[in-house]
Amino acid sequence: MTDPMYHTLYDGRRVAFRYTHGAEPCLVFLPGYMSDMSGSKATALFEEAQDKGRACLLLDYSGCGQSDGDFAEGMLSGWRDEVLALIASYVSGPVLLAGSSMGGWLMLLVAEHLKHRLAGLIGIAPAPDFTRWGYSEEQRASLAAGETIYEPNPYGPEPTPTHAKFFADAECHLRLDSAIDITCPVRLIHGKADADVPWDISLRLEAMLRSDDIQVSLIEDGDHRLSRTSDIAILKAIVAGFYR
Repeated sequence: MTDPMYHTLYDGRRVAFRYTHGAEPCLVFLPGYMSDMSGSKATALFEEAQDKGRACLLLDYSGCGQSDGDFAEGMLSGWRDEVLALIASYVSGPVLLAGSSMGGWLMLLVAEHLKHRLAGLIGIAPAPDFTRWGYSEEQRASLAAGETIYEPNPYGPEPTPTHAKFFADAECHLRLDSAIDITCPVRLIHGKADADVPWDISLRLEAMLRSDDIQVSLIEDGDHRLSRTSDIAILKAIVAGFYR
């Protein structure tokens, strides 16, 4: 892909992004925790958008990828505001949000601010509220006490940190305990062999959304990443359904 562009925020931090003009709605891809826009799903969707003449926006949250900042300072609310700033600056029409894992949680927070502009939501192994169901009580107690916890990382050599600042902020954005006032079309895709985010989280999310147009696709042998050629083909088909 082309080199990233940079958007300067009010405090001088630069957020790296890629944008291609084209048909609306603009697909905005939100990567997962400690991920960035160089991932296979983001890359595949951006290249597909270019090939099909569709608008698409990718970004690296601050502290991730090629953006400025320290990951230890990252929070859902801050990353939400960065996404909204980029959409406000570069996207004039309707928006199709696609969120992977943690990006599926962030997708809900962004969507709540874009209700009138939403063409739809696509959750890819979405992980809303993972600070509640993804950690033991002992881990939650450590985070609440201001400590950083580390877990084995199946995708790299370094352990995955969760910082107390992220945890405290995330606890203010829980969404699965009450109705979510989002009524646009929603498509959720989840692997039943997902070892990181239980697939019933997508079913819980489906139950909480107020939309009457929700489809959940469960992939029997799909893992958390859903990055196989067959998985990405399904994802591309879901995206294409919003342009017919």
